Amino acid sequence: MKTAGIALDKAKKVAIMIHGRGASADSILTLRDHLHIGEFALLAPQAQGNTWYPYSFMAPDASNEPALSNAIKMLDGIVEDLKSKGFKSEQIFFIGFSQGACLSLEYATQNAQKYGGVIAFTGGLIGEKLNKGKYKGDFEGTKVFIGSSHKDMHVPLSRIEESAELIKQMGGELKTLVFKDQNHTIRQEEVDWVNENILK
Repeated sequence: MKTAGIALDKAKKVAIMIHGRGASADSILTLRDHLHIGEFALLAPQAQGNTWYPYSFMAPDASNEPALSNAIKMLDGIVEDLKSKGFKSEQIFFIGFSQGACLSLEYATQNAQKYGGVIAFTGGLIGEKLNKGKYKGDFEGTKVFIGSSHKDMHVPLSRIEESAELIKQMGGELKTLVFKDQNHTIRQEEVDWVNENILK
């Protein structure tokens, strides 16, 4: 686990930052130079082998086990540890890119409650098909952001739309920004929206 930002014992907000496939905790922490998280404690877990699960997030469910379940348990452990230190769920934010965005959305939606915010730069809920039975709770108006290309090479727009609809049904205040380029990246427009609406 890499840490940055304000010390946990002084922070009022915490961002759990989840890197993408082939990337690292250090790389996702560089977003602090662009996002308004200067007053946050930043926690960035590191995936073994730089990947949270081996195959596409829409591969047959069994093919990504046990890695996916272990990643969900890892996030749950971080959240429970923060709560034991006195943080409320609404002080906890998730920020992820690509595979990390998928994992952020998946964990938060399996454990929906009032979070500070969920920021998914190119991601959707995980599964060959969405199994609505595994998603529980109520986001209670949590702001959830998903940004992506309309033709991303890894994340189909149809899955983003399906994920967005489910999250809305569970009480999330959802914003999607879909761009006409085909780049698998984080765009300045996404950063600006998140800074102005979730991290303000």
